[in-house]
Amino acid sequence: MSTDSYCAMSGIWPESASFSDHGLSPIPSKWKGQCQAGEAFRSNQCNRKIIGARWYDKHLSAEDLKGEYRSARDAHGHGTHVASTAAGALVPNISFHGLAAGYARGVAPRARLAVYKACWGLGASCHDAGIIKAFAAAILDGVDVLSLSIGKSGGEFFSSFHAVRNGITVIFAAGNEGPAPRTVTNALPWVITVASATIDRAFPTVITLANGSSSIVVHAKFHLSICSF
Repeated sequence: MSTDSYCAMSGIWPESASFSDHGLSPIPSKWKGQCQAGEAFRSNQCNRKIIGARWYDKHLSAEDLKGEYRSARDAHGHGTHVASTAAGALVPNISFHGLAAGYARGVAPRARLAVYKACWGLGASCHDAGIIKAFAAAILDGVDVLSLSIGKSGGEFFSSFHAVRNGITVIFAAGNEGPAPRTVTNALPWVITVASATIDRAFPTVITLANGSSSIVVHAKFHLSICSF
């Protein structure tokens, strides 16, 4: 069973049902990581699903840390969202306000997660110093896969190459900057790049207002992930 290491972005919310360790076997003996405690995040909040947590804030200013937890806890939701998309456990009885009822699950629901919080603040500002430290720790900890949902930066370029040389599969988000409509950029041929695109599916529903009038509202569209090498 692989250890999917979610590196960077904004941390994780360990209480989410997506990170339940129900039915998982003990942590693999090859794992060398740790569960680093911090603000609102105890070392015992790791389990057989979230097997590691580290965070990097020594290079940050007070402004960078506004509204943040000085720990691996996710203050803004993006890290939790991306981690559950990659490796969220199977969660039954999920719906969007009663629509599209069913199960929620990640791509690899039985994979383990190790969290390396290297991006901070509402805009998920990612500093090279934190990214480089996160890569170095993940390699030594013994991860199998590194999944990063970050846009263009700098510190991940050569760090990702070092990870691949150590036998780790590295997956990047393609970003949202084009360079032209319906295009994405992948400057790193040694990684897998993942982009998302909307598909033609929506959930219209009727909303009745207090004055008795009704409106049809489209609640959501779905996204499809596309990989390139």
